[in-house]
Amino acid sequence: MIGIGTLINVGGIVAGGLGGLLFGRKMEERFQATLMSAAGISVMILGIGGVMEEMLAISQGELVSGGTIMLILSFFIGALVGEWLNIELAMERFGEWLKIKTNSSGDTKFVDGFVTASLTVCIGAMAVVGAIKDGISGDYSVLAVKGLLDMIIILVMTVSLGKGCIFSAVPVGIFQGLVTLLARLIEPIMTVQALSNLSLTGSVLIFCVGVNLVWGKIIKVANLLPAIFFAVIFAFIL
Repeated sequence: MIGIGTLINVGGIVAGGLGGLLFGRKMEERFQATLMSAAGISVMILGIGGVMEEMLAISQGELVSGGTIMLILSFFIGALVGEWLNIELAMERFGEWLKIKTNSSGDTKFVDGFVTASLTVCIGAMAVVGAIKDGISGDYSVLAVKGLLDMIIILVMTVSLGKGCIFSAVPVGIFQGLVTLLARLIEPIMTVQALSNLSLTGSVLIFCVGVNLVWGKIIKVANLLPAIFFAVIFAFIL
């Protein structure tokens, strides 16, 4: 059944969120603060690992790096476009709407939890590759693995940021569902180089999410999201 991968992924996020709420209610605030730092550090390491995997390679017995020009141009142009569109504000407004609709007006962390968790689990090559495979052949194995990883990440985040994290399942469901439906149109665009560029820029964004978790919201990560789009375009130009 096409689309089951996204359903598994969404289910994993919800399960992780509910588990996080259960544990979070029993924890003192100092434990929650420490767990938030732990989540941030873990997310940063995931981002660094993804960047190193795509940028570094062995050539003639030496370690060399690549993709620097593409990365700089993608983030430069992407930041300008993202700031012009103000994607961060749009996500926050959607979070505020969800907050009202779920009777969570008293939850001061709801919007921050929703935005932070959404950016963490939506960004990355696994979401695109997994959804394309699911849409073309019904192979949901990649999204099943992603669902397990997301479940653990959201569980930890929910302990410190609250139930807003659970609703990151909404953008994940919409984004991966659309990619699944449009898989045959998207597949020719996702060349090896395009996927590498997407993974590299996505990993940098994940690192930025980790920075915000540890030091507070100092980077408008959502406004940098267009960098992923331009990274794919540069795969056919540079």
